[in-house]
Amino acid sequence: MNDEQTTPAEVGTLQIAQIMHAIPHRYPFLLVDRVVELVKNDSCIGIKNVTINENFFQGHFPTMPVMPGVLIIECMAQTAAVLVVETLGPDWAGKLVYFMTVDQAKFRKPVVPGDQMRVHVKKERQRGNIWKFNAEAKVDGKVVAEATYAAMILDK
Repeated sequence: MNDEQTTPAEVGTLQIAQIMHAIPHRYPFLLVDRVVELVKNDSCIGIKNVTINENFFQGHFPTMPVMPGVLIIECMAQTAAVLVVETLGPDWAGKLVYFMTVDQAKFRKPVVPGDQMRVHVKKERQRGNIWKFNAEAKVDGKVVAEATYAAMILDK
């Protein structure tokens, strides 16, 4: 499949059960609670509701809880993985999408308990099983993190 052969198609929203069908991640590492917008072969917006009950807040940092930047990047990747699977179709549900590169990652503001992080993922290009994305994580409409990354989907 290449970009010229696939026309973007609106899917709409996905609830947690649909996300869990699309990607293999599970608690405590499933970092997408809902997809509020998905356009196949184009873009996706995922939501992560950040709560004090997250296990990583026990050590990062007990007196000043901040969501680790690497987990914000992982949330971006999981949102992109949902986009990949929804674009490729049901035969790809549950397949693994692996990071290949992470570039130009920037963290603008801490993400803390009580925040609702909206992850905006845009497909930059796809060649074979390798996909490249741009992403921004936003809280209250303000960019808190951004990155460009590439990933590969594998048929286990």
